[in-house]
Amino acid sequence: VDGAHFERLGHLRPLALPGGDRAARDPWRMAAAALFDLGRGDEIASRFADQPGAEIVATMLAKGLNSPRTSSMGRVFDAAAGLLGICPRMEFEAQAAIALEQNATAYIETHGWPTPLAGGWHIDGNGQLDLLPLLGALSTEPDTGYGAALFHATLVAALLQWALRAAESSGIGRLACVGGCFFNKLLRAGMVERIPAAGLELLMPRQLLPGDTAISLGQAWVAMHKLES
Repeated sequence: VDGAHFERLGHLRPLALPGGDRAARDPWRMAAAALFDLGRGDEIASRFADQPGAEIVATMLAKGLNSPRTSSMGRVFDAAAGLLGICPRMEFEAQAAIALEQNATAYIETHGWPTPLAGGWHIDGNGQLDLLPLLGALSTEPDTGYGAALFHATLVAALLQWALRAAESSGIGRLACVGGCFFNKLLRAGMVERIPAAGLELLMPRQLLPGDTAISLGQAWVAMHKLES
Protein backbone atom coordinates (compact mmCIF):
# COMPACT_ATOMS: atom_id res chain seq x y z
CA VAL A 1 0.00 0.00 0.00
CA ASP A 2 1.29 3.46 -0.94
CA GLY A 3 -1.13 6.18 0.04
CA ALA A 4 -4.38 5.52 -1.79
CA HIS A 5 -2.71 3.06 -4.16
CA PHE A 6 -1.95 -0.63 -3.70
CA GLU A 7 -0.55 -3.69 -5.44
CA ARG A 8 -1.98 -7.13 -4.68
CA LEU A 9 0.92 -9.44 -3.87
CA GLY A 10 -1.09 -12.57 -3.12
CA HIS A 11 -4.39 -14.10 -2.12
CA LEU A 12 -5.90 -17.28 -0.74
CA ARG A 13 -6.77 -20.11 -3.09
CA PRO A 14 -10.46 -19.50 -3.85
CA LEU A 15 -13.13 -21.89 -2.59
CA ALA A 16 -16.57 -22.28 -4.12
CA LEU A 17 -19.64 -20.83 -2.40
CA PRO A 18 -22.32 -23.44 -3.20
CA GLY A 19 -25.58 -21.54 -3.03
CA GLY A 20 -23.88 -18.14 -2.99
CA ASP A 21 -24.41 -16.19 0.23
CA ARG A 22 -26.15 -19.22 1.74
CA ALA A 23 -22.72 -20.85 2.05
CA ALA A 24 -21.60 -18.00 4.34
CA ARG A 25 -24.32 -19.09 6.80
CA ASP A 26 -23.90 -22.87 6.46
CA PRO A 27 -20.30 -23.95 7.19
CA TRP A 28 -21.10 -27.50 6.06
CA ARG A 29 -21.42 -26.09 2.54
CA MET A 30 -17.91 -24.65 2.73
CA ALA A 31 -16.73 -28.02 4.03
CA ALA A 32 -18.42 -29.61 1.02
CA ALA A 33 -16.63 -27.17 -1.29
CA ALA A 34 -13.29 -28.13 0.25
CA LEU A 35 -14.02 -31.82 -0.17
CA PHE A 36 -14.93 -31.25 -3.80
CA ASP A 37 -11.67 -29.42 -4.50
CA LEU A 38 -9.83 -32.27 -2.77
CA GLY A 39 -11.32 -34.65 -5.33
CA ARG A 40 -13.72 -36.14 -2.80
CA GLY A 41 -17.01 -34.79 -4.09
CA ASP A 42 -18.56 -38.27 -3.96
CA GLU A 43 -18.39 -38.08 -0.13
CA ILE A 44 -20.55 -34.96 0.20
CA ALA A 45 -24.04 -36.49 0.07
CA SER A 46 -23.26 -39.20 2.63
CA ARG A 47 -21.07 -37.11 4.93
CA PHE A 48 -23.70 -34.37 5.22
CA ALA A 49 -26.75 -36.59 4.89
CA ASP A 50 -28.34 -34.86 7.90
CA GLN A 51 -28.25 -31.51 6.09
CA PRO A 52 -31.14 -30.67 3.73
CA GLY A 53 -29.91 -30.30 0.17
CA ALA A 54 -26.61 -32.14 0.51
CA GLU A 55 -27.12 -34.03 -2.76
CA ILE A 56 -28.08 -30.79 -4.49
CA VAL A 57 -24.96 -29.06 -3.19
CA ALA A 58 -22.82 -31.93 -4.51
CA THR A 59 -24.45 -31.55 -7.92
CA MET A 60 -24.02 -27.76 -7.89
CA LEU A 61 -20.32 -28.12 -7.21
CA ALA A 62 -19.89 -30.78 -9.87
CA LYS A 63 -21.62 -28.65 -12.50
CA GLY A 64 -20.36 -25.27 -11.28
CA LEU A 65 -23.91 -23.97 -10.77
CA ASN A 66 -24.53 -21.02 -8.42
CA SER A 67 -21.10 -21.60 -6.89
CA PRO A 68 -19.04 -18.40 -7.22
CA ARG A 69 -15.55 -18.63 -5.78
CA THR A 70 -14.23 -16.59 -2.88
CA SER A 71 -10.77 -15.95 -1.41
CA SER A 72 -12.22 -14.87 1.95
CA MET A 73 -10.30 -16.05 5.02
CA GLY A 74 -13.59 -16.16 6.93
CA ARG A 75 -14.88 -18.88 4.61
CA VAL A 76 -11.73 -20.94 5.28
CA PHE A 77 -12.55 -20.76 9.01
CA ASP A 78 -16.10 -21.88 8.15
CA ALA A 79 -14.80 -24.79 6.08
CA ALA A 80 -12.56 -25.92 8.95
CA ALA A 81 -15.43 -25.75 11.44
CA GLY A 82 -17.70 -27.63 9.05
CA LEU A 83 -15.16 -30.37 8.42
CA LEU A 84 -14.61 -30.86 12.15
CA GLY A 85 -18.36 -30.93 12.76
CA ILE A 86 -18.08 -28.04 15.20
CA CYS A 87 -20.72 -25.78 13.64
CA PRO A 88 -22.55 -27.11 10.56
CA ARG A 89 -25.04 -24.18 10.51
CA MET A 90 -24.78 -20.71 12.01
CA GLU A 91 -27.44 -18.88 13.97
CA PHE A 92 -25.43 -15.64 14.20
CA GLU A 93 -22.53 -14.06 12.31
CA ALA A 94 -19.08 -15.61 12.87
CA GLN A 95 -20.52 -18.37 15.09
CA ALA A 96 -18.41 -21.02 13.37
CA ALA A 97 -15.17 -19.04 13.70
CA ILE A 98 -15.90 -18.32 17.37
CA ALA A 99 -16.62 -21.99 18.08
CA LEU A 100 -13.43 -23.00 16.26
CA GLU A 101 -11.40 -20.56 18.36
CA GLN A 102 -13.05 -21.73 21.59
CA ASN A 103 -12.29 -25.38 20.86
CA ALA A 104 -8.69 -24.53 19.98
CA THR A 105 -8.24 -22.38 23.08
CA ALA A 106 -9.51 -25.13 25.38
CA TYR A 107 -7.08 -27.61 23.82
CA ILE A 108 -4.10 -25.23 23.92
CA GLU A 109 -4.73 -24.30 27.56
CA THR A 110 -4.39 -27.98 28.48
CA HIS A 111 -1.89 -29.34 25.98
CA GLY A 112 -0.10 -26.32 24.54
CA TRP A 113 0.17 -25.38 20.87
CA PRO A 114 0.46 -28.35 18.49
CA THR A 115 3.15 -28.47 15.84
CA PRO A 116 1.93 -26.97 12.54
CA LEU A 117 0.93 -29.61 10.00
CA ALA A 118 3.89 -30.49 7.79
CA GLY A 119 2.90 -29.84 4.18
CA GLY A 120 -0.31 -28.21 5.35
CA TRP A 121 -0.13 -25.44 2.76
CA HIS A 122 1.42 -24.44 -0.56
CA ILE A 123 2.37 -21.02 -1.97
CA ASP A 124 2.66 -20.77 -5.74
CA GLY A 125 4.69 -18.35 -7.83
CA ASN A 126 1.82 -15.87 -8.00
CA GLY A 127 1.55 -15.57 -4.22
CA GLN A 128 -1.52 -17.78 -3.91
CA LEU A 129 -1.75 -19.49 -0.52
CA ASP A 130 -3.39 -22.90 -0.74
CA LEU A 131 -4.68 -24.32 2.55
CA LEU A 132 -6.42 -27.35 1.04
CA PRO A 133 -3.89 -29.85 2.48
CA LEU A 134 -4.74 -28.57 5.98
CA LEU A 135 -8.48 -28.80 5.33
CA GLY A 136 -8.00 -32.32 4.01
CA ALA A 137 -6.27 -33.34 7.24
CA LEU A 138 -9.08 -31.82 9.32
CA SER A 139 -11.66 -33.83 7.38
CA THR A 140 -10.39 -37.05 8.98
CA GLU A 141 -9.49 -35.69 12.45
CA PRO A 142 -11.73 -37.19 15.17
CA ASP A 143 -10.48 -34.90 17.98
CA THR A 144 -12.21 -31.57 17.42
CA GLY A 145 -10.11 -29.75 20.01
CA TYR A 146 -6.83 -30.92 18.52
CA GLY A 147 -8.13 -30.28 15.01
CA ALA A 148 -9.12 -26.71 15.87
CA ALA A 149 -5.75 -26.07 17.51
CA LEU A 150 -3.92 -27.63 14.55
CA PHE A 151 -5.86 -25.35 12.21
CA HIS A 152 -4.75 -22.24 14.11
CA ALA A 153 -1.13 -23.36 14.48
CA THR A 154 -0.82 -24.23 10.81
CA LEU A 155 -2.60 -21.07 9.69
CA VAL A 156 -0.23 -18.86 11.70
CA ALA A 157 2.79 -20.69 10.25
CA ALA A 158 1.42 -20.41 6.71
CA LEU A 159 0.64 -16.70 7.06
CA LEU A 160 4.12 -16.04 8.46
CA GLN A 161 5.82 -17.76 5.52
CA TRP A 162 3.44 -16.04 3.08
CA ALA A 163 4.12 -12.58 4.52
CA LEU A 164 7.88 -13.06 4.70
CA ARG A 165 8.03 -14.29 1.12
CA ALA A 166 6.01 -11.30 -0.09
CA ALA A 167 8.14 -8.90 1.96
CA GLU A 168 11.36 -10.35 0.59
CA SER A 169 10.20 -10.17 -3.03
CA SER A 170 8.90 -6.60 -2.70
CA GLY A 171 11.33 -5.04 -0.24
CA ILE A 172 8.52 -4.20 2.18
CA GLY A 173 9.45 -3.91 5.86
CA ARG A 174 6.06 -3.14 7.40
CA LEU A 175 3.02 -5.37 7.68
CA ALA A 176 -0.53 -4.32 8.65
CA CYS A 177 -2.92 -7.05 9.82
CA VAL A 178 -6.57 -6.16 9.31
CA GLY A 179 -9.93 -7.80 8.72
CA GLY A 180 -12.57 -9.49 10.82
CA CYS A 181 -10.45 -12.62 11.34
CA PHE A 182 -8.19 -10.60 13.64
CA PHE A 183 -10.93 -10.62 16.26
CA ASN A 184 -9.52 -14.12 16.77
CA LYS A 185 -7.18 -13.88 19.76
CA LEU A 186 -5.13 -16.94 18.79
CA LEU A 187 -4.48 -15.68 15.27
CA ARG A 188 -3.69 -12.18 16.53
CA ALA A 189 -1.35 -13.42 19.26
CA GLY A 190 0.43 -15.70 16.82
CA MET A 191 1.15 -12.85 14.42
CA VAL A 192 2.14 -10.41 17.18
CA GLU A 193 4.64 -12.95 18.51
CA ARG A 194 6.16 -14.10 15.23
CA ILE A 195 6.12 -11.19 12.76
CA PRO A 196 8.32 -8.73 14.72
CA ALA A 197 10.69 -11.57 15.60
CA ALA A 198 11.08 -12.20 11.87
CA GLY A 199 12.25 -8.63 11.33
CA LEU A 200 9.10 -6.90 10.09
CA GLU A 201 7.35 -3.94 11.69
CA LEU A 202 3.82 -5.02 12.60
CA LEU A 203 0.80 -2.70 12.58
CA MET A 204 -2.37 -3.85 14.36
CA PRO A 205 -5.69 -2.02 14.95
CA ARG A 206 -5.74 -0.18 18.29
CA GLN A 207 -8.29 2.65 18.30
CA LEU A 208 -10.82 0.80 16.14
CA LEU A 209 -11.91 -2.82 15.84
CA PRO A 210 -10.22 -4.76 13.01
CA GLY A 211 -13.35 -5.54 10.99
CA ASP A 212 -15.76 -3.47 8.93
CA THR A 213 -15.37 -0.38 11.14
CA ALA A 214 -11.70 0.01 10.31
CA ILE A 215 -12.26 -0.98 6.68
CA SER A 216 -14.91 1.73 6.32
CA LEU A 217 -12.56 4.31 7.80
CA GLY A 218 -9.87 3.26 5.32
CA GLN A 219 -12.32 3.56 2.43
CA ALA A 220 -13.24 7.07 3.57
CA TRP A 221 -9.55 7.99 3.83
CA VAL A 222 -8.89 6.76 0.29
CA ALA A 223 -11.97 8.59 -1.04
CA MET A 224 -10.83 11.80 0.66
CA HIS A 225 -7.43 11.62 -1.01
CA LYS A 226 -8.98 10.79 -4.37
CA LEU A 227 -11.23 13.86 -4.11
CA GLU A 228 -8.29 16.06 -3.11
CA SER A 229 -6.30 14.95 -6.12
